[in-house]
Amino acid sequence: MSKKVAEQLVDMLVQAGIKRIYAITGDSLNELNDAVRRNDQIQWVHVRHEEAGAYAAAAEAELKGLACCAGSSGPGHIHLINGLYDAHRANVPVLAIASTCATTEFGSGYFQETNITKLFDDCSHYNQIAATAAQLPRMTQAAIQHAVQRKGVAVLGLPGDVSAMAAVENISSNKNYFSKALIRPSDEDIAGMASLINRYQKVSIYCGIGAADAHDEVVQLAEMINAPIGYSFRGKMGIQYNNPYEVGMTGLLGLPSAYHSMHESDLIILLGTDFPYVPFMPTDKKIIQVDLQPERLGRRAKLDIGLHGDIKTTLTALFPLLNRKDDDSFLKAQLHIYGKVKEHLNIYVEDKGAENAIHPEAVAACLDKLATEDAIFTVDTGMCCVWGARYIQATGKRHMLGSFTHGSMANAMPHAIGAALSCPDRQVVAMCGDGGISMLLGDLATIKQYKLPIKIIVFNNRSLGMVKLEMEVAGLPDSETDMENPDFSVIAGAMGIKGITINHPNDLETSLRQAFEHDGPVLVNVFTDPNALAMPPKVELKMVKGMALSMTRLMLGGKFQEVLDTVKSGYKHMGELLD
Repeated sequence: MSKKVAEQLVDMLVQAGIKRIYAITGDSLNELNDAVRRNDQIQWVHVRHEEAGAYAAAAEAELKGLACCAGSSGPGHIHLINGLYDAHRANVPVLAIASTCATTEFGSGYFQETNITKLFDDCSHYNQIAATAAQLPRMTQAAIQHAVQRKGVAVLGLPGDVSAMAAVENISSNKNYFSKALIRPSDEDIAGMASLINRYQKVSIYCGIGAADAHDEVVQLAEMINAPIGYSFRGKMGIQYNNPYEVGMTGLLGLPSAYHSMHESDLIILLGTDFPYVPFMPTDKKIIQVDLQPERLGRRAKLDIGLHGDIKTTLTALFPLLNRKDDDSFLKAQLHIYGKVKEHLNIYVEDKGAENAIHPEAVAACLDKLATEDAIFTVDTGMCCVWGARYIQATGKRHMLGSFTHGSMANAMPHAIGAALSCPDRQVVAMCGDGGISMLLGDLATIKQYKLPIKIIVFNNRSLGMVKLEMEVAGLPDSETDMENPDFSVIAGAMGIKGITINHPNDLETSLRQAFEHDGPVLVNVFTDPNALAMPPKVELKMVKGMALSMTRLMLGGKFQEVLDTVKSGYKHMGELLD
């Protein structure tokens, strides 16, 4: 073969459907960069920091199914780690090409030498170094196969000298196989699940991202058994829309309605969720869990039944065995509570705040109103997640991306880069904290260079808001959480991006509308209320119900106990309460 290893690798990436590589070029990556330059079916995206490149790849992978990033020797590929952890824990398929020093220098303590098999071991399903030209094609095929089928990160080590060698014909397959299987529990297990559901009147359903492709089946199940449906943050966009049975989220960012429905039911059905917050899970209820990854069964709660299967196929097999439930008093009670919760959430939307203290709830609600039906939202970890969770509504076409499992700062802006490049026909809105945007400001230049029409909304509360909140609820004086920020809109302008600053709530909708109508990237610097979500003056134990104080701080948005007391007094009389 006359081509080089780098060219062979690029051909295999293209064949696998990879459209771009997010990376910073340099020495050990130069041959790969040149091979990409000469191939018109793939693009090299010059990010300013490899961490941003890994996040961008993670976003593209979640939206499109497979993506690629790369890092050069030593510091270059080390910078990938945080974004790769995020992708791996989110179960999205990313191929990371970790270029290294020449093979002749392995083990010599050479300049920028690292041991990538140790370095990436904890955030990958596949992690190998191609030390010869013959190994490269086999390892590339295997790496992509692992990333896609095991849903996570695969790391391909590429020494600089190997990339320049003459390519060797692969002795095994060059193609990748992205076949899918329908997986359902055995007939015996399905019958056991149906028997337990038929036995109990008060049933609640809780869905995660694993149920996103089974929206219609989940709604059908709820209709058959009169069950309220709660969901995780990652499950929100796939479950909330066109769903008359939904009662919101539970968890750290959730709502008391979903928490209440789970704790007042007799039976909980967990569908496609690896919900991590054990204190929110009832300990005295019957619980069924269905998951495509059976190793997850029972690791968050004591189960009565744990089933291995995809949600759509499992529910389809379950329906013929279920008895339709006629009593809807429990469901109506939970929907009534949810209605009251939404009234409380609207308080800070109607009252937009004051000058330089705009209510962030109002900002998020306005973004929801102005954004397109198929917009992609990215949210920074921290308070932006709260606003995204509570005020951005699902339509069935929208996506919301965040570092929901890894929980890293600074993800929203680089996630938006990957979203905008992979979905150029869709609007992309990045909901950034001032702390998050500060960490990777340099990649605003990437947005400008590739003319990405991202709308960057900075919730500028002049502090690390979530950290400050954590300290307050723990009874600690907040320390070193305040931020003396630069003028973000001026920085955006210096990089060639339109900058807008909003200081007054009366200007909120007009200025945001201006940003959305602008043909190109915009950064909107919104001065939000630094005291948003202040602690209520008194938190009673009967309100907490065993939750940690910090969780209560996030979940209870008003005088809620009287609603619970009224509803709990008699589900059978729910119709009278609603009259």
